[in-house]
Order: sequence, then structure tokens, then C-alpha cells
Amino acid sequence: MLTTPTFRVLTPAELRDALSVLDQDPVANAFVTARVLDSGLEAPQLGGEMWGWYPAGRLASLCYSGSNLVPVRASPAALRAFARRALRDGRRCSSLVGPADQAATLWSHLEPRWGPARELRARQPLMVADTVPAHVTPDPLVRPMRKDEMDLVLPAAVAMFHEEVGFSPLDAEDGGLIYQARVAETVGNGRCFARVEGGRVVFKAEIGAVTPHTCQLQGVWTAPDRRGQGLATAGLATVLRHALGPAGAPVVSLYVNDFNAPALTVYRRLGFTEVGTLMSVLF
Repeated sequence: MLTTPTFRVLTPAELRDALSVLDQDPVANAFVTARVLDSGLEAPQLGGEMWGWYPAGRLASLCYSGSNLVPVRASPAALRAFARRALRDGRRCSSLVGPADQAATLWSHLEPRWGPARELRARQPLMVADTVPAHVTPDPLVRPMRKDEMDLVLPAAVAMFHEEVGFSPLDAEDGGLIYQARVAETVGNGRCFARVEGGRVVFKAEIGAVTPHTCQLQGVWTAPDRRGQGLATAGLATVLRHALGPAGAPVVSLYVNDFNAPALTVYRRLGFTEVGTLMSVLF
């Protein structure tokens, strides 16, 4: 008996099947895997929906639809189905991000109605490291920020966001409340690391997605007047040492814009190697 490929929204009962798909590429899928593990696919905690594509009745492809739209191991047929659902629902995400080939195909289906994008980042190297290189001395002044230090972290986080995206998160319709809550959560979890000098953050980095397979770094930033002085290299060595410690993950991952030559130099100096390519579409 032949089964017609179908699309449906996953439920918590399909958690194991979803993780089986995600685990086929644990580094590229770190963000979505962390959301799934943290939520158990319960919609309120997931912060969106998880769409599934079932050729011959078996889950083969996923797409996370929340603040980001993220295809996972999506075939051309799955991408067409995900695009139909996204177009039906209307754009709710602030970005589309995923493995470059899948993200590009999904965007080709969405662009006629969702475009033009505010910015397209077609090639973002996905990089990993599994050791702290012996030739780099970790910065002893970089430490996890405390919950009562949000007043120090937030200005640096906002400056980084503005520099990276082109506008301040505080200018959002909610006045930046969602963004501030995300920063507070990272600080509260002990995953925001920074060097503080003279009452201000001069370097920071966050451990974002955490799974049994990888920790994904995000929000790496150095104050403009302190760049070129080695703060990022030494600071990230400290974060790497923490992330790869006894309670950490076997590898640390991150992705970076291919045009950000200074950042690529730092990451390569720290032993990061490229294992894939992502693409982001910003709205």
C-alpha cells in the first residue's frame, strides 16, 4: 500500500522521532535541538511550531517556525510543503536561517511574497573546536556575569545587536522587552561571559544553544576602542575552557559571516575549523 507524503505539526509524542532527525547533524541543528530538548515539543515552551514532512509515513524532515524559520534535513518536496505552510500563516519570523542549500531553496519559494529581504547573508561558515589551544592563554578576567549585573551586560548586548543587525533591539514594537528577557535568561543561566573594566563590558560572549553534542557560541563582541588588542582571542579561550569542561559538551560550535575577516582570524587562531555553511535571510 502506497502512502502519500504528508505535512503535519509535531506533538510531544513525536519527540523521539524529531531528535532522531536532528541528531543526524547535531552541530548544524544545535539551535533547534536545544529548543526541542528544553521544551519537549510543548508548544508554549517551544516558542513556535515544529513542522514535519513524512514521506511514506515516516518523519524525514523538520522545520522550526518561531522567531526564526529553520529547515532541518529538508528535501525539495519538504521545502515546498514548508513554504506553503509559511505563506499560509504569513511571516512571523525575524529571520530564515539554515544549511545554505536548504535555506536558499526555501527562500526562493518565499521571496516572491516575503521579499525583498532586509539583508541576505548567503555564506556563513559553521565552525567547531574541541580543545583549547595550548598557544593561547585564557583571559583570567573573563567570567560568568551575575544576575545582578544586567545593567553592565545590556548596553554591550544592545551595541553588539545594533552593529550586527543594523538597528537597536530597543526600538522594537515592545520596546525591547523580548530581547531584554533573552539576555536576562542567558545571564541567569550563567552562560554570559564578559570582561569588565571601569564599570563597562569590554568583551563578551555567550553560550547559546546547549545540547549533549555541542555548545553553540553567540554574541561575541569586543568594545570598538579595545579591538585589535587580543581581548577576543584570550576571552574566547576562557569561554572554550568552560564550555569544554567536565560538565560541558564534546565540541563548541559557532557560525560567522564570511565577510568578517577579523572574526575568522580569531576563530582560526583558536583552532576552529569549518564543517559546513549556513545562510541567513534577515527581515
